[in-house]
Amino acid sequence: MNNSRNILIAPSVLAADFARLRDELARVEKGGAEWLHLDVMDAHFVPNLTFGPFIVEAIRSLSDRLLDTHLMITDPVGYAKRFVDAGSDLITFHIEAVEDPVDAIRSIKDTGAQVGISIKPATRVDVLFPLLSELDLVLIMSVEPGFGGQRFMPDSLDKIRALRNEIDRCGHRTLIQVDGGINPETAKLVREAGVDVIVAGTAVFRADDPAQAIAALRE
Repeated sequence: MNNSRNILIAPSVLAADFARLRDELARVEKGGAEWLHLDVMDAHFVPNLTFGPFIVEAIRSLSDRLLDTHLMITDPVGYAKRFVDAGSDLITFHIEAVEDPVDAIRSIKDTGAQVGISIKPATRVDVLFPLLSELDLVLIMSVEPGFGGQRFMPDSLDKIRALRNEIDRCGHRTLIQVDGGINPETAKLVREAGVDVIVAGTAVFRADDPAQAIAALRE
């Protein structure tokens, strides 16, 4: 397993203090975050409600980082363009939320955004293998989507390894992202398993020194 890949850090903005959002984003960007991860939930596909395109637009006005928008919603294709128009660079939807993933991928690509697919912990990772040539990113959820602060599920490591092997075997450029229960200890495990992008919320935004926290996740 090649562990020398460049690991990208995507702090989850949901863990930020929204009353101080400009300062919060500046802190994590100065600390070395390459992406910002935006968790969009509709209280239907997952049991929580977060924010819509207008918040993405506000974040876009405050940051030039890649906006990595994770749509945990029932109708991701119907809403994708609104989030792209608001400033999202990459749209990730759940395979469990669509009937035809190939059609969903192409519809989102037509908006001009990069596209990713996510799977819940109960979904087999090999359902994604036929889609990898069409995808910019695969997001492995290492907790049940919907709420932050959950414990990392070790079973996700097997999914990451299997996905890494398939991507490398076929020569795809698809990035592997992981989200859920990430701290310096679990970050080491997912790096060794083969991830490219690590999402972390409280571990970065609640840290006294975001630069130190990001370095611990990356190295």
